[in-house]
Amino acid sequence: MRLIRSVAALAMTGLASAAGAQDAGTLNPKPLPPLARPGDPATPAKELFGRKTDPAAMSARSIGFYSRGCLAGAEALPIDGQTWQVMRLSRNRNWGHPALISFLERLSGRVPDVNGWPGLLVGDVSQPRGGPMITGHASHQIGLDADIWLTPMPDRRLSRSEREAMSATDLVRPDRLDVDPSRYTAAHLQLIRFASRQPEVARIFINPAIKRALCRDAGSDRGWLQKVRPMWGHNYHFPVRLSCEAAGQPCEDQDPPGAGDGCGAELDRWFAPAMLHPRPGQPRAPITMAALPPECRQVLVAP
Repeated sequence: MRLIRSVAALAMTGLASAAGAQDAGTLNPKPLPPLARPGDPATPAKELFGRKTDPAAMSARSIGFYSRGCLAGAEALPIDGQTWQVMRLSRNRNWGHPALISFLERLSGRVPDVNGWPGLLVGDVSQPRGGPMITGHASHQIGLDADIWLTPMPDRRLSRSEREAMSATDLVRPDRLDVDPSRYTAAHLQLIRFASRQPEVARIFINPAIKRALCRDAGSDRGWLQKVRPMWGHNYHFPVRLSCEAAGQPCEDQDPPGAGDGCGAELDRWFAPAMLHPRPGQPRAPITMAALPPECRQVLVAP
C-alpha cells in the first residue's frame, strides 16, 4: 500500500503536467514582469529560468538530472520541417541539446514509412536554458526530453492560431481503464514501438491505459516495451527521453528500467483504486538554485 501511495503522488504530478501540456497558448505572448529580488536565495529557480528567452552562449552541455538541472548551448528545433511542426510556439520551449534536436529530425523523417503519418507534432522540449519551468513539467530540464503528440501531423502547415489552440487526441477512455477504440490505432503502436527501439532512447512515458493496449497488441516481439513506462496523464502525448550516455553528456542518467516488459503486476498497480482516484497531495516546495548543480548559476548568468 505504501508503494501505491507513493506512486499515486507521482501520478498526480504527471497528471497535472500532462493537462498543462494541452493548455492553449496565445498569439500575443507578453514578457514576464521583472523579479523584485532575483538574487534572493529563496527565489524559485523556475522564476529565473522562465525569464530567459535565449540560450546561454556556451558549449552545448546537459547538466544535472532530468528533473533537477539546466542546459547550456541549447539549439532550437525549427518550428517547421518537412516531417514535423512545433506546437505552442508562445511557450518558447522548442529548445534542446543538439543531440536531441538531431534525434527528433531523424525520427520524424522515418515516420511516413513507420506508420503512414505525414510527420510529427512536437510539443514541449525545453526552455532556452533548460531548468525548472514555471508551468507544466517537473522534468525537461536538461534538454533531453521531448513531447510527441499522439496526433498525426496534417499534410499542410498549421496556422499560428491552430498551433496555439488545437488539442492533441485523447486516446484514453473516461474511466481511465483502457484506450478508446475509436481513437487508438495500430499507427500509435507502430510509432511508439519504433521510437522505443532507438538506441538513444532511455524512456518513453505513456498513460497506463495506453501501456495496457500496447501490451495487449505487441504480439511476441516485446523487448521494446521495457522502455515504455506508465505515468498518468500522458494520454495526449508521449515524452521521449534520451540517455545522457547516448547523447555523450556528463549528466545523470536514470537507473535502467526493470527486467521484463512491464505488462504484469507492475502495470496492474496503476489501476488500483488508490491510483485511479488518488487523494490530492500537498504541493511540493519549488526548487531553488541551491538545489541545482552549481554550474547552473553560470548558465543562468551567461550572455
